[in-house]
Amino acid sequence: AGDGDCGHTHARAARAIQEWVCARPPPAAPAQLLSALADLLLEKMGGSSGVLYGLFLTAAARPLLNRNDLPAWADAMDAGIEAMQRYGGAAPGDRTMLDSLCAAAQALHALRSPGTDLLPVLATAVQSAEAAAEATRHMEAGAGRASYISSAQLLQPDPGAVAVAAVLRAVLEGLRS
Repeated sequence: AGDGDCGHTHARAARAIQEWVCARPPPAAPAQLLSALADLLLEKMGGSSGVLYGLFLTAAARPLLNRNDLPAWADAMDAGIEAMQRYGGAAPGDRTMLDSLCAAAQALHALRSPGTDLLPVLATAVQSAEAAAEATRHMEAGAGRASYISSAQLLQPDPGAVAVAAVLRAVLEGLRS
C-alpha cells in the first residue's frame, strides 16, 4: 500500500533500537524511555511512520512523568493516539495504524480498574489490534499514502496497522519472558 516502504522503515527502526539497547542501557523511568525512543525513531526510522511514532511516544511520555501505575499506561496510550490524530489528520476507520492503536487502547482502558492484571489485559489489547489490522483489508483508505491508491488495488491489510499489532505483540512477548 502507498509507496511500499512500511516494512523497510520498521526494519530500520528495529535495527536502530537494537543498536541503541546494545550500546547502553535504556532509561529505566518509563517517561524517559518513551521520550528517548521518540527521539531515536524521529532520527533513524524515517518516513511518515517515524514522525507519527515520534509524536505518539512524545505525547505518551507525558502521563508517565509523575506516575508509573497501570492506569497511567492507559492514559499514555490515549495521549499518544490523540497526538497522532491531531497532527496526522487520520481517524479510526481511515485504514491506518490508528485502527490497530485505537482497538488496543480500548482494551487497555481495563488497566484503569483496580486490581487489574497487566498481562491478560495486554494480551487482549494485542488480539484487538491484530483483529483491527486484519479488518483494514476491507476498508477504503481515508488517510495516509494508501488513500492515493484505488481501493481495488488495496488487497492486503494496511501495513501500518499490521506493524502496530506486531510491535504490541513483541512488547507482550518481551514482558512474558
